[in-house]
Amino acid sequence: MNDRTYSLLIIDDDEHTLESMEKYFRMRGYAVTSAANGLDALKLMEHRSDFDLIITDIVMPDVSGIAVISVAKKMLPNLPLIAITGWGEHPEGLASEANGDVVVKKPVQLEALEKTALALLKSMPADA
Repeated sequence: MNDRTYSLLIIDDDEHTLESMEKYFRMRGYAVTSAANGLDALKLMEHRSDFDLIITDIVMPDVSGIAVISVAKKMLPNLPLIAITGWGEHPEGLASEANGDVVVKKPVQLEALEKTALALLKSMPADA
């Protein structure tokens, strides 16, 4: 992969999707923290600011991915975010409004998701 271990926060309420992403990125050498819903993700972000990238589902019960993106961008404006969706007619627009950097449609192709993640990570300033 590369000489740096990136720290990812992955959020999805679909257990299978979350486990698949978590397993893939761990096998590829990333440090992965996961949350099964937006509320748990927000709690994690309250106590940790060392994530290099967040990957979040958009449509989740209670606290949506849009809310997660909005809060994350307020806390860490330079943090890259990937929004994932398999629902709704225009969730891409919502993700864009909330300042998500990239929107990926489900079903997620993990290799393509990693390429997108790496492109975002490598585009970040070294001190961000």
